[in-house]
Amino acid sequence: MTDSRATDTPVPAPTRLDRQIIVLGLVVISGSIMAILDMTIVNVALDTLARDFTTELSTIQWVVTGYMLALGTVIPLTGWAIDRFGAKRIWMLSIVLFVAGSALSGASWSIGSLIAFRVLQGLGGGMLMPTGMSILTMAAGPQRMGRVMSITGVPMLMGPVLGPVLGGWLVEDVDWRWIFYVNVPVGALALALAAWRIPGGRAGAGSAALDLRGLLLLPPGFVLVIYGLSTATGTGGFGDPTTLAWIVGGIMLIGLFAAHSLKRRERALIDVRLFADRTFSVAAIGIFLVGIALIGSLLLLPLYFQVVRGEGALAAGLLLAPQGLGAAATMPLAGLLTDRLGAGRVVPFGIILLLLGTIAYTQVTVDSSYWLLGGSLFVRGMGLGATMMPIMSAAFTTLTKAAVPRASSSLNMIMQLGGSFGSALLAVILSREIADRLPAAPGEATGGPIGAIPDAVRERFAPDLAHAFGSTFWVSFALSVIVIVPALLLPRHGSDVRADGPRESSTVGSAV
Repeated sequence: MTDSRATDTPVPAPTRLDRQIIVLGLVVISGSIMAILDMTIVNVALDTLARDFTTELSTIQWVVTGYMLALGTVIPLTGWAIDRFGAKRIWMLSIVLFVAGSALSGASWSIGSLIAFRVLQGLGGGMLMPTGMSILTMAAGPQRMGRVMSITGVPMLMGPVLGPVLGGWLVEDVDWRWIFYVNVPVGALALALAAWRIPGGRAGAGSAALDLRGLLLLPPGFVLVIYGLSTATGTGGFGDPTTLAWIVGGIMLIGLFAAHSLKRRERALIDVRLFADRTFSVAAIGIFLVGIALIGSLLLLPLYFQVVRGEGALAAGLLLAPQGLGAAATMPLAGLLTDRLGAGRVVPFGIILLLLGTIAYTQVTVDSSYWLLGGSLFVRGMGLGATMMPIMSAAFTTLTKAAVPRASSSLNMIMQLGGSFGSALLAVILSREIADRLPAAPGEATGGPIGAIPDAVRERFAPDLAHAFGSTFWVSFALSVIVIVPALLLPRHGSDVRADGPRESSTVGSAV
C-alpha cells in the first residue's frame, strides 16, 4: 500500500550550494573581476598617461569618465539583451568586447584613441556583473541567493584593494600598457570557462522592443553635461557661454528623456515612474551623491601622492589600499544592521565616518603623516562600506517585486553616472586650483598637464600644489555632507520580511 502523503509532500528547494553552483560562481568571478579591477586600476596611471600623451587633467580624466559612462549606459540594456539572446551568449559577448577594448587600449597611439577604446571596454564591462548575477540566480534559485552573493561579493571587496596595487606595480615596473594587456589572458580563460560550464539555455522571444529613442536622449544628455564641465578649465570657468551651452543642451536632452519615459513606462531605458516612490527617489539621490563623492575622489587620491609627494605608481597604489580594507571590514556588518534596524539608522553613521576620514585630506601638506592619511582612508572606507550598500538596499524596501529588476538596473546606472559627473567636476576644480597657483612662465608649469610638471618645479611649488588638492578635497567633503539629507529620509525600520515577497538583492560593482 502506497502512502499518499509521500507523494503530496512538496520537495523542499535546496538551500546549500552544491559543487556545480560553486564552480559556476567561480566562472562568473573569473569574468567579473576584470571589470571591477578596471574601475580602480587605471587611477594610479593617470599621472603617467598625462605625461606620455602630454595632455591636461580635464582631458585625461575622460579615460576614467568615458569608461564609467559606457559602463552605466549599457546596464539597463542587459536585461533586454539576455531575454533576446540568452544569458550565456551575452556573457561571452561581454567578455569579447571587454578584452577587445583592453587590447586596443593597450595599443593606443593617442589620448583620443585611448578614450575611445576605454568606452568599448566599458560597454563590455557594464554587462558582465548583471549578466553574471542573472546566470547565478537562474541556477541557484532564490533560496540560495544569500550564499551566492557571498561568492560574488569577493571581487567587489578585493577589487578596490588589489586594483590600485596591481596597477601601480604594472605602471612602475613593467609598462602602463600592461594595465590593459593583463585582461587579455584573464579574459581568454574566462571565455573558455564560460563555454565549458555556463548552461546554454534558450533565448527569449524578445517581445520587448529596445528603447532606441531613450538611448539617443539619456546617454548623450549626460555626455554633453559632463563634456560641458570639462570645458570649464578655461578663463571663463563655469560661466563661460560655451560651457553653459553644452550643459544646458545636455539638461534639455535629459528632460526630453523624462517626458519620453513617462509615455513608454516600464519599457523605457529608465522608468522615471519609479521616482514616484519616495523611498526609491531618496535612495537614488543618495546613490548619485555617493557616486560623485566616492568615485570622483578616487581620481584625486593617487594624484596627490604622485604629484605632491613624488611617489611612484606602486607606492600610490599601496597607500590607497586602506580604503578598500575599511570598506571590506564594515560592509557585512552594515548589511546585517540595515536588515535589522533600517538604512535610516545606519547610513548617517556611515556618513559621519566618511566625513571624518576626509577631513585629513582637506588639510594635506607636503609632509602630512602617511600614518594619518592611511588611517583616515581606512575610516573613510568604513564610512563608504556603511553608506553605499545600505542605501542600495533601502531603495527596494517599498517597491513591488515586479519593479525590482527595473529599479536595480536604474540604480546601477545612476551610480555610474554620478561617478562620471564627480570625476569630471573634481578634475576641473583641481585643474583650476593648480592653474591659479602655479606660474605660467615658459619652462615652469602651466597647471595643465599634471604629468608634465618638471621635478624641480614640483618640489619648488609643492606647498601650492598641496593647497590645490586640499581645496578640491573640501568640495568632495561638501558633497559628502549633502548626502546626510537623503540619508535622514531613509526607512528607519528593519526590512527582513516583506509583505509582497522576499526582498531582492541588488548588484553593483563597488569602486571603493
